[in-house]
Parts: sequence; C-alpha cells; structure tokens
Amino acid sequence: MPVPVLRVDAFADRPFGGNPAAVCFLEAPRDDGWMQQVAAEMNAGATAFIEKQDGEYRLRWFSVAAELELCGHGTLASAHALWETGRLAAGEAARFHTRAGLLTCRRRDDWIEMDFPAEPAAAAEPPAALLDAMGARPRWVGRNRMDFLVELADEAAVRALAPDLARLRTVEARGLIVTARADDGAADFVSRFFAPRVGIDEDPATGSAHCALGPFWGERLDKGGLVGRQVSRRGGLVRVALEGDRVRLAGQAVTVLRGQLVD
Repeated sequence: MPVPVLRVDAFADRPFGGNPAAVCFLEAPRDDGWMQQVAAEMNAGATAFIEKQDGEYRLRWFSVAAELELCGHGTLASAHALWETGRLAAGEAARFHTRAGLLTCRRRDDWIEMDFPAEPAAAAEPPAALLDAMGARPRWVGRNRMDFLVELADEAAVRALAPDLARLRTVEARGLIVTARADDGAADFVSRFFAPRVGIDEDPATGSAHCALGPFWGERLDKGGLVGRQVSRRGGLVRVALEGDRVRLAGQAVTVLRGQLVD
C-alpha cells in the first residue's frame, strides 16, 4: 500500500530554507529496518514516521544512518503536515508519543510551538579529539546526555568554524553544538550543529540543540524568552521560552513536496 509522504522545510518561512524533513504517514506499524531504508532513500536530515493511535500519534525519527532520540525539526514538520493535510483540525494540539516522552505542538498564528524537555549542559572537560576536531579555542565547554555544547568567542568564530568531521565522528556524543552571542539585535545568540556520527555532517536548523542552548543563554542573559539563529548555509530561526524543566520552541514550516512512497 502506498505511503503518503510530505517534504517540509522546518524552521523556515519560505521554501528552500531551514531544515528539510520527510514526513511519512503510516496506516500500520512497520519494522525498524524498513524505516531506516526509507530514511536513507529520503536523504533528509530527518525522516519522521507518524502512526495514529487512539486519537494521538506515535512519532519516530530517523537520520540517514540511525534512529534519533529527539528531533525538533522532524516534530515541527510532522505537526505542520498533520494540520496541512486535514488529519488534525487547526485548533487541535498535536500530541506525539516519542522516545523522548510526550511532545505537544500547537499553532500560534504562523508559528508552531513545541513543548520539549530542557536539556541543560553541565560544564565538562573536553576530550582531546573534540578540541582537535574543532581547531578553535573554546570559551566554555559543557555536555548534556546527547551533545557537547561549546561557546566560542564571537559570532564570526561560529560562522568560520570548519571542523574535521572524520575526527569529530570519533567523539562519544551525538553531536557538537557551537554558539556565541549574536552580533545584532535580531537574535540573542547564534549556533551551528554538527553530528557526523549519526550521518549529519552539519544540520541546517536543529530544534533539539535549542533544548540546551535555551537554558545556557537564558542563564547568561537573564532572559526567559530568547531568539536563536542557526547560521548554517540554509539558516533557521528558533524562538525559545524557558519554563523550568521544559522549553517551548517555536518555528515556522512550509511544504515543498507531496507524493507517495511506493512500497
């Protein structure tokens, strides 16, 4: 039976920006190997698989190389796809059961707001392989259960970073978040995210990274509401609101392709 598929640019207000995700609507459970093969075929930063269960949804995400434990842009794209296709009414919340627990999304005008767990990073001694891979001097290094978070001197240093991806692949972590204060008033901070270990050399716009970036910059700037700009080639804008052990991440999304996966 053909599987409906949408390709959605998440954290973008126009096509060909932000982070592309494929969203697949499943009528029945599929095995992990099949989903991994589909994700490799889609060749997006994430492929999301949605299955309706008792009025809510089970959601899983795969990169081209591995299943993901938490994925912001795949969640944003999935919620957008549910509303756009009429599977969910505009005023209804999207409730997803995931490996990271229950994630809820709501529409706020042209934005989609996601309720995610905060993932603050604690100060950590960087492994030599991480420093070698970066080739830049960090101002601060921390780690949460998924990633290393590194503050650099300024926005220019973040933009100029060209890590050794082969060396970074040897570091025991999902990925590397690099960040600095933004140069202008349009955003509070900038970031980039590298995760070659899970098949993503550089992610264009990363919701889950902001689960660490929000608490980090909220404490330093003494702000409960922030705007982050991911300065990858495609770029992306993420609004972050801090609420204790949760963060509310907001972004926009646009559909760029509709089709069917022939199974």
